[in-house]
Amino acid sequence: MSDVQDFIRRTVTENPVVLFMKGTAQFPQCGFSGRAIQLLKANGVRRVTTVNVLEDDEVRQGIKEYSNWPTIPQLYIKGEFIGGSDIMSELHETGELKQLLADAGALS
Repeated sequence: MSDVQDFIRRTVTENPVVLFMKGTAQFPQCGFSGRAIQLLKANGVRRVTTVNVLEDDEVRQGIKEYSNWPTIPQLYIKGEFIGGSDIMSELHETGELKQLLADAGALS
């Protein structure tokens, strides 16, 4: 396993909520990443680990291979790949996103 895959695996398993995104939570660098952060905040998330894929091309490519998902952002809860901003929106509408986050202990 490459160092990048090892970094990704450790990051998603050691943190309850991880968002691989373009930019940071304070300054998202694409609309989809911004939407993902808004959805997490709307659900009351207090603890989220973000990884800015724009800072490291290896991570940017590696996360797509790790999840077998072609786009960024990517949300992981308790080590499990949830999806991108579109899937997060659907889960938000049904209340499932809040439940997943609550189960992970990520809400205030």
